[in-house]
Amino acid sequence: MNAAGIDGFEQPLWWIAAAGLAAIALWRAWKNPPPALAWSAWTEVEAAGARRTDWGRALALTLRTGALLALGAVLAGPVTERAAPPPPEAGLDLILVLDTSGSMRALDAEIDGEWRTRLDLARQVVRRFALERIADGDRVGLVVFGESAFTQSPLTRDGRLLTQALERVEAGMAGEATALGDALALAVKRAVPGAEESTAAPRDGRVVVLLTDGRSNAGAVPPDVAAGIARARGVRVHTVGIGAEGEVAMERPEGAAGRGLRFERHDLDAPTLSAMAAASGGRFFRARQTSDLVAVYEEIDALERVPRTRPASARRSPRPEPLLALAGLLLLGEIGTARGLTRSLP
Repeated sequence: MNAAGIDGFEQPLWWIAAAGLAAIALWRAWKNPPPALAWSAWTEVEAAGARRTDWGRALALTLRTGALLALGAVLAGPVTERAAPPPPEAGLDLILVLDTSGSMRALDAEIDGEWRTRLDLARQVVRRFALERIADGDRVGLVVFGESAFTQSPLTRDGRLLTQALERVEAGMAGEATALGDALALAVKRAVPGAEESTAAPRDGRVVVLLTDGRSNAGAVPPDVAAGIARARGVRVHTVGIGAEGEVAMERPEGAAGRGLRFERHDLDAPTLSAMAAASGGRFFRARQTSDLVAVYEEIDALERVPRTRPASARRSPRPEPLLALAGLLLLGEIGTARGLTRSLP
């Protein structure tokens, strides 16, 4: 039954009763065939000891029995079970901040044996991290930044919405420069509810995870000021620096003139990122290789956990549709058999 999305029955005794009635009906129908004009040739054959079997009628009765059993299973209350999400008051508010400046086009990330851009790797790792946290009951939002910063997705428990938001992220979509301070200030604003949201259920904590591969060279808010705002609003900030050092091959922007690869140097400002994290009680992580970034987000995932006071539960939903469809198909099969294979003279 699990293949049809049915994990159990609310009242299985109904199905047992229906199975018994179907067996009795099948036995009575087989023992008492409908009256029909006898075929004279069979008299001699039966006299010789042969037995006559009406396979068409047997098939029709089998189909009818199957339909009755399916309807009995419907009466038994088929249900599907799904893991119920944690209660809405439990969990963290996580804002994931993603650098989309021009330097994220660097081709120094290896994914499935192919060299891809830093942004491709970051998008993949961030997506997996976000979906796991949503499944655990957290709310997750997404802020992207380059020369400016904007909210790509508000805080949500909808994994599909966040996935779609990440799929639309492209290098250069917010400009080619890097505005670290503006990005963090916006993330803090999205993490802390405003006056109009003051009645929302309290959360267990608010965290910002900021990923970048460069240094702040744009924006109106200095990084240290943004870090101070985060500390004052009770938001913990973890910063992640990504990318290898030295010159790296760069993917050309879409529509850019020229062919082949170009090489550029984009130095990471590790001291600034470390200070931004330390100001709010967070940590700075360095990911120089592809595997490092996966490990970094796993470590952050282990750091930012809240105790769950309620055990996991299952949500049961009615699921009669597959059985009703099966019963309908079996009845149609019986009708077709009776009209085409077992027609008799009254």
